[in-house]
Amino acid sequence: MTKKLKIYLDTSVFGGYFEREFEEFTKPLFDRIINGEFMLMVSDTTKEELAGAPSNVKNLLSSLEKYNVENINTTDEAYDLAEAYIKENVVGQTSFTDCIHIALATIYNADYLVSWNFKHIVNVQRIRGYNAINIKNGYSLLEIRSPREFAL
Repeated sequence: MTKKLKIYLDTSVFGGYFEREFEEFTKPLFDRIINGEFMLMVSDTTKEELAGAPSNVKNLLSSLEKYNVENINTTDEAYDLAEAYIKENVVGQTSFTDCIHIALATIYNADYLVSWNFKHIVNVQRIRGYNAINIKNGYSLLEIRSPREFAL
């Protein structure tokens, strides 16, 4: 039996499920998660961000709990790595929560971090920056993609 790929979704992907602009690629990704193709990593940071989301978005998250979900917690190690991204000017301080998502996916060894955030996350220059910091700090490279890249 092959190991399931671990996939970390940031908050934008949950919201994208219900947005016309993003649903074409987001819904098939969720279908693949429900069908057991991936182990979904859900962080406490994602849950906190979604606490203020519309009920359909919150319900989407809770509906996935019965599938292959690994709940992960934000740690001091994640805060330190997120601060390193900012200190090294990968992004600015206003993107700290984005950095927490990157750090958590890195520390918990996600195979992919998936996001619709092209400004601060799914951006070639930023991905190079995040991964340079990851390598410098003894972590593996992190594959960062948009849901579009998971379309079958």
